[in-house]
Amino acid sequence: MSAPAKTRDRIVQASLELFNQQGERSVTTNHIAAHLGISPGNLYYHFRNKQMIIAELFAAYASQVEELLRLPEGRGLTVEDKTHYLEALLSLMWQFRFLHRDLEHLLDADLQMASAYRGFAGRCLARARSIYAGFVEAGILRMDAAQTEALTLNSWIIMTSWVRFLCSMREDASDLSPDMLRRGIYQVLALESGHLAPAYRDEVQALYRRLHVALEQVIPPVGDAV
Repeated sequence: MSAPAKTRDRIVQASLELFNQQGERSVTTNHIAAHLGISPGNLYYHFRNKQMIIAELFAAYASQVEELLRLPEGRGLTVEDKTHYLEALLSLMWQFRFLHRDLEHLLDADLQMASAYRGFAGRCLARARSIYAGFVEAGILRMDAAQTEALTLNSWIIMTSWVRFLCSMREDASDLSPDMLRRGIYQVLALESGHLAPAYRDEVQALYRRLHVALEQVIPPVGDAV
């Protein structure tokens, strides 16, 4: 039988759950303590304030993303690698969706975290650019250096702003689903469509179909356009 989770770990996990469900600004340390059935003093023994919990969650998220954005050793990239990268990014976006939804507020509230985020973003952009260059080297994509740079930046902008876009289009910002985020991953993949090598088009088209979610499932109808 597995050992019970440590109180510190339970606090972090419960905070993530509540932040994702209700939004970080709606959750206090008292809410977290009550959710766990512990005293606020017990929580403060492990974390002096809510910002320390958020910083720990961000560090966990950043570590997992950076670990994911690595080139395989000793071989070239394949379409299967593309599938792995996109599916894993989708999983992390869903697991830590509150970070994407509340990012600007979180960075404004914590200058140290804002500095850490800038470093994280810079490293991710460099790694993502190397991955796209790897797909070019493997013959899957056809792009020059300028196109690779532009695709990297555009992909990052979509990935980091998609959850906020979804929330802006819904009355209830907590009413999200993995499929809604999946459409965001599809949007990233769609950026590559004009750069696909013909020999890999069928393989990648299968990935398109796997990731596609109908727009009406993502954005609720708002009536006829004027």
